Amino acid sequence: MYITVRDRPTSDDKAASSRTATRPPVGRVVIVLGIVSLLTDVSSESVSAILPLYLTMVVGLSPVAYGLVDGLYQGVSALVRLGGGWLSDASDRPKWVAFLGYGLSAVARIFLLFASGAAGIAAVVTADRIGKGIRTAPRDAMISTSTPSEHLGRAFGVHRMLDTIGAALGPLIAFGLLMLVPDGYPVVLVVSLAFALAGVALLGLLGPDVRARREKEKAAGPTPPPFQWRDLADRRLRPLLVISGVLGLLTVGDGFIYLALLDHGGVNVSWFPLFYVGTNLAYLLLAVPIGRMADRIGRARILVVGHLALVGAYLCAVLPTSTAAATIGTLALLGTFYAATDGVIAAIAGRLVPVQARTSGIAAAQTVVAVARMLASAGFGLLWFLLGPAAAMGTVAALLVVAVLAAATRISRLDGAEVTP
Repeated sequence: MYITVRDRPTSDDKAASSRTATRPPVGRVVIVLGIVSLLTDVSSESVSAILPLYLTMVVGLSPVAYGLVDGLYQGVSALVRLGGGWLSDASDRPKWVAFLGYGLSAVARIFLLFASGAAGIAAVVTADRIGKGIRTAPRDAMISTSTPSEHLGRAFGVHRMLDTIGAALGPLIAFGLLMLVPDGYPVVLVVSLAFALAGVALLGLLGPDVRARREKEKAAGPTPPPFQWRDLADRRLRPLLVISGVLGLLTVGDGFIYLALLDHGGVNVSWFPLFYVGTNLAYLLLAVPIGRMADRIGRARILVVGHLALVGAYLCAVLPTSTAAATIGTLALLGTFYAATDGVIAAIAGRLVPVQARTSGIAAAQTVVAVARMLASAGFGLLWFLLGPAAAMGTVAALLVVAVLAAATRISRLDGAEVTP
């Protein structure tokens, strides 16, 4: 295991710094993977933006039932993330494991054109989420391996910025197509498939083959041992998993927050897909600045404090303010929350485990968050049913403030020690 402590540089630190000095802060790997994610998110978000409204107002699901469906949607990918991480680390081929995940999601888009009924759509959505679970950690591991440690926050911020451009364009494209072609849902699905296939082709043809163990050998450092599961029991990773899990249990799905805005009154339901656009625009504008801030003041600190923006989003969605102020405030704060947490957690986890376990370490952190949010969605659906949206949001907001304060006392060491790249 090759450990460095940032506030006490060693000769290994200096060697690692000299090896990475020629690498740009944001390299070709980040840009290519960002464009792949952009294309894929146009595909997925053009379909998923209308799901909460469709399931609750057209299909007629209750808040409890929607909470279970939303939990499944968020949690399915968690079931395979560790498997994807293990396969990537064991083979040292993260590009092709990620390619498998992107390809599975593209195939799911084909079947979505022909799926009918709740069971068929659920099966296709599940396949899409499995593809997402397989690809996410290998993709983030490639970014981590190819980026100097001091620029990780910026690199993940750039990637998430490109990813979020796609996430913002997807609902806009769907909205525009449905305005031009009434009941043109098949048109949206065909366009979604085209973007998914373009992303897969770009990764396969132009995506760099970044391999962590091979990079370590090229740098003339000690040859890393093969991946072992006990690498994930590293004492530096455990606090991150615990903190992320607790905070994830109090992270309500976006769909519930947007439905609370509708319950607030004054918003036409036809504009519902544009809530996603507003959140993604805020995320897009803030991903790089917050990523750079995380590099300067501490990534773990930003991860924890960023949850206060989510508290603000909960309160904006239900407090008796004007409709415009509530909507703008909610979407801006929700985008801030994602900018402070999404890429940042991968940047932290990738450097808290040995290099041979980098993908699995990222996958472990993402799995904990996904499972916690799955449970949160299911539980919040019941809370909404029992208390109503305002009381339920207020309760979760109060609990999240307590959790952030508790987590803030335990994050200092996460920003202090990391594994040599």
